[in-house]
Amino acid sequence: MRLSKRGGVTAVGLVAGVLLDQAIGDPRRGHPVAVFGTVAGKLEAVMWRDTRAAGMAYAGILAAAAAGLGVVAGRVPASHFPASRGRVLRLAAATAVGTWAVVGSRTLAVEAAAVDELLARGELPAARQRLTHLVGRKTAHLDEGEVARAVIESVAENTSDAVVAPLLWGAIAGLPGLLAYRAINTLDAMVGHHSPRYENFGWAAARADDIANYLPARLTALLTSAAAPLAGGSGRAALATWGRDGRRHPSPNAGVCESAYAGALGIRLGGRNDYGSHVEDRPVLGGGPRGDEGKAATAADIRRAVRLSRAVTIAAAITCAGIAWGRSVAGLTARRQR
Repeated sequence: MRLSKRGGVTAVGLVAGVLLDQAIGDPRRGHPVAVFGTVAGKLEAVMWRDTRAAGMAYAGILAAAAAGLGVVAGRVPASHFPASRGRVLRLAAATAVGTWAVVGSRTLAVEAAAVDELLARGELPAARQRLTHLVGRKTAHLDEGEVARAVIESVAENTSDAVVAPLLWGAIAGLPGLLAYRAINTLDAMVGHHSPRYENFGWAAARADDIANYLPARLTALLTSAAAPLAGGSGRAALATWGRDGRRHPSPNAGVCESAYAGALGIRLGGRNDYGSHVEDRPVLGGGPRGDEGKAATAADIRRAVRLSRAVTIAAAITCAGIAWGRSVAGLTARRQR
């Protein structure tokens, strides 16, 4: 298949995969990402050493294996179609399935909405428990406002990590890019945090995830500002808050997304998070220069955040399909000029 045609096929596959995710969501059992996590856990048991070098080898092997799987998946024989048509169809189908496997828009919205419904019924203990599906912090003593804040922060960060980032890497590098990104992001969640076991071994996974999410986080913030009016928010405030507060967050990427959401929704995010092993006092995002102009997050803001996330998902699918299609057009133009 010509390289110029591949970008157009990738565009179709990305959009089809997002539609598939919206239609059926994640499977309850045997999710491909969960299978990858199981394999990664077994390999960790063999490769773990308290060194950065061991962690680099571990992350490198798994990311390369995921990318290699993407290459192979696009070349599986299609015996029922003519050669050229078969290559196009199998690559589009493989990209669609790969996109569905790594994009988590519907599940993110469902989990956030479930917490919102429990809060609406006054079932705070159940809402705290359901919140553990979205965040790694301790939730047992959070009040309603802190539960709402945690949900919105998770929606903001995961709209980038689980939607925009895989789509952008798919647009840039096709199916191998989709799968390699998800491998890196999953490894960061598994071993990329600060703890005695993973401070050295997880360093490479954490740094790789920071690099892989640098552009997607900023695209997420731009799309958030564009989509803010659909959630009753302000695109101008999203951009202003991102520019002012995005760098204050300990993560170079999560802060970009969370500050854009805070500005778009006119609320304050940030504060004390208890992770069990340690407590983080994070700076306030949103609420003006002194943090006292925006309102604290409430359960009603969860619904707005979910609407915003869905709008960003649609915008990201269109944007990333356009990037992939642009690659196709650029490649075709280059060939004609030779």
